[in-house]
Amino acid sequence: MHIAEGFLPPAHAAAWTAAAAPFVIHGVRSLTQAVRANPDAKLLLGASGAFCFVLSALKIPSVTGSCSHPTGVGLGAILFRPPVMAALGTITLLFQALLLAHGGLTTLGANVFSMAVVGPWVAYGVYRLVRALTGALPETTSLGLAVFCGASLASLGTYTVTSLQLALAFPDAQSGVPGAFAKFGAVFSVTQIPLAIIEGLITVVIVRLLITASRSDLLRLGILRADAAATEPADGKAV
Repeated sequence: MHIAEGFLPPAHAAAWTAAAAPFVIHGVRSLTQAVRANPDAKLLLGASGAFCFVLSALKIPSVTGSCSHPTGVGLGAILFRPPVMAALGTITLLFQALLLAHGGLTTLGANVFSMAVVGPWVAYGVYRLVRALTGALPETTSLGLAVFCGASLASLGTYTVTSLQLALAFPDAQSGVPGAFAKFGAVFSVTQIPLAIIEGLITVVIVRLLITASRSDLLRLGILRADAAATEPADGKAV
């Protein structure tokens, strides 16, 4: 997903930076407000950022000869909403570009837009939709399904946007942007499907651990419903 340094034409790099900038600025403000409003959430905020950094730093060779990796943005987006994850994701991508040569500074705006802007909003939107559709199910079942779908589709959505970014920058000589998008999508989006599923499962495991270790925080953040939590023990099994 991380578009390499200097890979995008300058005009495209500048355009994606301009598109991502308002989300990042709003995200920094949201992050500051979240810390002030709930100082006890600092540990979970740090864990969400670390989760994103570790997963998105992995480089897994794909069958096409390129590399893929999870994104890790779903957890933070679900816990703290997409604007906060825009800030955490930008910090993650900046450090990876500077310390790991994973991505680049000129392409930072494009990478931020796909992973730290689109990814979190997909995660949160899908999460809320699935929670609404599965409200009649037991709390932990509904939560698990929503987290899995949100984290998985956020990962897939990130790579789909990256495919579009590359297609706009390098249209196919015969079929133009649509043809290039299909080609890049076959390389990135399709090969990302198994990784997206794995990321969804990992995120569900993390949330289940948080139910045991930080139930009060999840209640405060609205991830667990107070009425349902009152009828379930700490291990998450319905009474």
